[in-house]
Amino acid sequence: MMAGNGGSAGRWALAAVSATVFCVQLDAFALNLALPGIGRELGAAGGGLPWVVSGYLLAAGALMAGAGRLGDLYGRRRSLTAGLAVFGGASLVCALAPSLPVLVGARVVQGAGGALAMPAGLALLTNACPPGARARMTGRALGIGGMATVCGPYVGGALTEAVSWRAVFWLNVPVALVAMVCAARSAESRDTTAPVSLDAAGLVTATGALAALAVLVDRGHLWGWASGRSVTALALAAVLGVVFVRHERAVAHPLLDLALFGNRPFVALTAAGAAANAATVVVLFVVPLALQGPWRLPAAAAGAAFLAPAAAMALAGPVAGRIRTAAAVRAMAGALGLGAAALGAAAVATSLPVFLLAVTGCGAALGLAGALTLIATQAVVRPERAGEASGVTKTVITTAAGLGVILSGPAADAHGGPAPAPAVDAALVAAAGCCLAGAALLVLTRSGLNPASRWNKE
Repeated sequence: MMAGNGGSAGRWALAAVSATVFCVQLDAFALNLALPGIGRELGAAGGGLPWVVSGYLLAAGALMAGAGRLGDLYGRRRSLTAGLAVFGGASLVCALAPSLPVLVGARVVQGAGGALAMPAGLALLTNACPPGARARMTGRALGIGGMATVCGPYVGGALTEAVSWRAVFWLNVPVALVAMVCAARSAESRDTTAPVSLDAAGLVTATGALAALAVLVDRGHLWGWASGRSVTALALAAVLGVVFVRHERAVAHPLLDLALFGNRPFVALTAAGAAANAATVVVLFVVPLALQGPWRLPAAAAGAAFLAPAAAMALAGPVAGRIRTAAAVRAMAGALGLGAAALGAAAVATSLPVFLLAVTGCGAALGLAGALTLIATQAVVRPERAGEASGVTKTVITTAAGLGVILSGPAADAHGGPAPAPAVDAALVAAAGCCLAGAALLVLTRSGLNPASRWNKE
């Protein structure tokens, strides 16, 4: 299963994954405040500018499932390094982009690099650490990477104002290089229980189905859910999905072992993580708008106020890493319940201190749920297929992020200011989703979701 192990390998893998998560998260959160500057410099029309974000998400969401398994087969360190090289190179093209089409194209390539790097990185760390340390090390990596959530918006705004929006992309290059150097010093690992052969038909059909679904999630609300284009995208996703499943059942060495979807803890944690991720996106979009809108804080003060919920979200990673795997389902259910309650309290808050307290509690709860999703799903599958599992989980929660963006969209009016009623609606819908997911986890736990024999003991 592994080419090497031990403390040194674990430390270098931890450093590589931390830098990778930091790089990807920084890019995501720094870019939002850079979009107006991009539009002004490149003369981008309003309808084209969102593709700077959507292009990345579509590529990442469509490719992660297959990319995770490719890392298992061909080497996780190799996949991580290749993904970082693609991500860093595409960032360089973004920084030099002379037009919006070039920028969007480079962002799509960036998404492909992120799709290759993220699942492979998590699987590399899982296999580089002894069983008793896996959760803690993954939690640390997510916590360190999560610091980008805290500093990303400020870095993006400061660089855009002081230098240029292009500096946001320039910053990715050295961080990706550092991650590549750390990855090179970690031990290689791969799945030695399966032949190194590519299930090309499975890869093509899975990627096609996920791409069609990602396009539907991203564009459906603009096209109209009953429009011809939406129906076509849904039909294409369904047909390719059926072809993929039939092929995977028949092939000797499938790209994706369908037995994974019979792993009830994995499925439940991934589904709950999707609800948490959608709610997290709502928080990250709506709260900064609300601070500058209904609460009338200037930009600098709003940024300072947002530090508390962002820091709580980032610090949840190390906390999640200390939760016993066997208790992860109950902890996830509790985090979702607390997140739902905090979102509801924030939506009806009548004073700024109460609002900040609620969104800080929400950040902590949703950050814990998000980190548990990535940590616990790795713990309930065989380590040799960790990349496959990570790819599936990342695909699901990335698609859920697109749903969060859709929920958050009406919260900003044409002038960029928050619209209170849509913001409240988005928060309440996200809270309801978290509440339902948490309740479902509790019901499943009582019906035997969490037998000890299904978990990797730590």
